[in-house]
Amino acid sequence: MASLKEMRDRIASVKSTQKITKAMQMVAAAKLRRSQDAAQNARPYATRMAAVIANLAAGVSGDGAPKLLVGTGRDRRHLIIVATSDRGLAGGFNSSIVRAARDRIAALIAQGKDVKLICVGKKARDQLRRLYGANIIEFIEAGTPSLATAQKISDRVLELFAAGDVDVVTLFYSRFKSVVTQIPTAKQLIPAEVEAGAQKIDLKGACYEYEPDEETILAALLPRNITTQILSAALENQAGFFAAQMAAMDNATRNAGDMINAYTIQYNRTRQAQITKELIEIISGAEAL
Repeated sequence: MASLKEMRDRIASVKSTQKITKAMQMVAAAKLRRSQDAAQNARPYATRMAAVIANLAAGVSGDGAPKLLVGTGRDRRHLIIVATSDRGLAGGFNSSIVRAARDRIAALIAQGKDVKLICVGKKARDQLRRLYGANIIEFIEAGTPSLATAQKISDRVLELFAAGDVDVVTLFYSRFKSVVTQIPTAKQLIPAEVEAGAQKIDLKGACYEYEPDEETILAALLPRNITTQILSAALENQAGFFAAQMAAMDNATRNAGDMINAYTIQYNRTRQAQITKELIEIISGAEAL
């Protein structure tokens, strides 16, 4: 059995840990509000762009269609972008994204596909390089979501596609739904997915002629859409990370409190037993005299 000094040290150690987890919970809660607003504010732009692309894509077909919309016609070479955070202590937030990506990678490799990986965030790199280190072609720190970082990733994707090194590009991230729910999501960037449920543009009975034509507009809009989708995913990831971290630190704080209570009870019982033993020894010695 541990001595009273050792038990006091344990209680002090857990109390210090509790202070740290409580502070991290408060910091995550403060950052969550801003991140949640940023993610929600980015959604209307991405949704509207999807509606424009869906409207334009309806009038495009044949050889004149942009390659980013229709793809290369092959399904041999896949590029998987796995976006996580750089830090942990957020429960299963990062692991759930990596698990979804790992399942897709394993399925593609089993089908004989050529798979390349771009890891955005240290946790994606650390968890994937154990099994698929040879498939990782680039690593980018997540950092604070910014248009510059999203543009850097987009430029790399477009470079690989233009060189004929990839046929299909898929982005894995976590979609923020609520403080307690983050959904691992796979979004295909190339060929661009034209969502069936995308909001239609209300022309109010008018007939519009595009100038320049649809193909030219899509050729300029589709690369921008890739950047937009990557930036939106980064913002969703950041909000989900702080929500998961806040919940994880809240659980850790409560668990630390339970441990402190348990150790305190054990300490008091041990101390009482030691006092009782000393009293018995004193009384027995007095009676012997």
